Amino acid sequence: MAISLGWHILIAAFGVGFPAMIFVAHRRGLRGDPAGLVLAQRWAKVSGVLFALGAVSGTILSFELGLLWPGMMGEFGDVIGPAFAWEGLAFFTEAIFLGIYLYGWNRLPPRTHLLTLVPVALAGVVGSFSVIAANAWMNSPAGFDIVDGTVTDIDPIAAIFNDAVWLQWIHMLFAAYMVVGFTVAGVYALGRLRGRDDGAHRLGFVIPFAFASVATLLQPVIGHLAGERLAEAQPSKFAAIELVPETIDGAPLTIGGVLIDGEVRYGIQIPNLGSLISTGSPDARVIGLDDLPEGSEVPASLVHLSFQLMVGIGFSLVALVLWYWFRRWRGRDLLAASDWFRRGVVVAGPAAMTALIAGWIVTEVGRQPWIVY
Repeated sequence: MAISLGWHILIAAFGVGFPAMIFVAHRRGLRGDPAGLVLAQRWAKVSGVLFALGAVSGTILSFELGLLWPGMMGEFGDVIGPAFAWEGLAFFTEAIFLGIYLYGWNRLPPRTHLLTLVPVALAGVVGSFSVIAANAWMNSPAGFDIVDGTVTDIDPIAAIFNDAVWLQWIHMLFAAYMVVGFTVAGVYALGRLRGRDDGAHRLGFVIPFAFASVATLLQPVIGHLAGERLAEAQPSKFAAIELVPETIDGAPLTIGGVLIDGEVRYGIQIPNLGSLISTGSPDARVIGLDDLPEGSEVPASLVHLSFQLMVGIGFSLVALVLWYWFRRWRGRDLLAASDWFRRGVVVAGPAAMTALIAGWIVTEVGRQPWIVY
């Protein structure tokens, strides 16, 4: 299931982030830039193919939930079922209007045709919220009571709008725009490396890179807020992320390293920084892995290294974005002037995908051994 989930997340990211970029390109085309219409039509075809692939991979996941996790679905299906129902409604809305958009070229009035993208983009965002709500519920269960081993007093609204959902959803939303933005921009940066310097390649870079830039610069803020909440709500996951083997006042920040026989090895430790980042106080206590109940051990090294991979890639992308916009502010277009920048953008797409998968490894493996925390 991990493999099918990983592929689905990457494909679903395009369903969330791509429609808004198509809308911007199409709107620019209607304002007199022919490259915008060329890009909108081309990107819409790609979006249609990816939507079909996402439908298949999503169907596989729905079967796997019932086949591989029958206990959870049987026990809590009534609690999280409405979230999946919302996602299904969003999926069909997106499918209907994407079909209208694809077949509406030269058939619908230009403005009406453009506006059919609005429900496509909104449905992608709403669908992502619904799925993230179900996953966030697994991290912060709410909306039910258990009496004598039976789930009672079900409140689907409380389950969907649980304590973890907002930060987790916004974090994923920005990640989707980063993946799509850098991947699409990388295609046109590669074209520029090969000597293609037409309007479509210039605009095809600027639109997705602008989306990716905004998401990339805001993502560390959301990530930090999510980390603060995690330290309080899921101390076992946080201890694995920061590789804290024992409860300690003034926990260090460990860069690299693995946990071997209860000791951190091969890592670089910065004193007190772990406590400072998680609580705002350099001397605050951080719960360690040694305080976990017996039988609830977390695969700490995998979670820790996955988190650091995600963060390392994230700050590398921040540096790439700042490099571009600073030089643009100084009057130099790096896309036209620097092969190294173009190569960096080409690499940024796969790097953003890697960071997305690493983040989901942290989310899911860090919750082990619990399905619902």
